[in-house]
This record gives sequence, structure tokens and C-alpha cells, in this order.
Amino acid sequence: MFATLKRAAKALHLPTQIERDMAYLNEAGDRYDLEARERNLNNRTRRGFGL
Repeated sequence: MFATLKRAAKALHLPTQIERDMAYLNEAGDRYDLEARERNLNNRTRRGFGL
């Protein structure tokens, strides 16, 4: 019964902003792409869109 509840809870889990950002960074293909993605995230949070 608890396994069913655990599966249901995982299915309803919405990723946090940090989890979404980490997934975005993990998709980088090389070092230059990673640096560009980091700059993109830094610029977004500096402008106030990181709610």
C-alpha cells in the first residue's frame, strides 16, 4: 500500500526551479554551451525573472 502511495506522490511531484535549472545545465553538450547556459541563468536571475 505504501509503495502505491509513494508512486502516486512521485507522479504528482512538480520540479522546483533549482531542479529545472540543473536539468537545463546538464543538457549542455560541451564546455562552451555550459558557460553560455550559466550566463543565461545568471542574466535571468539578475533581471528578476527567477521567481
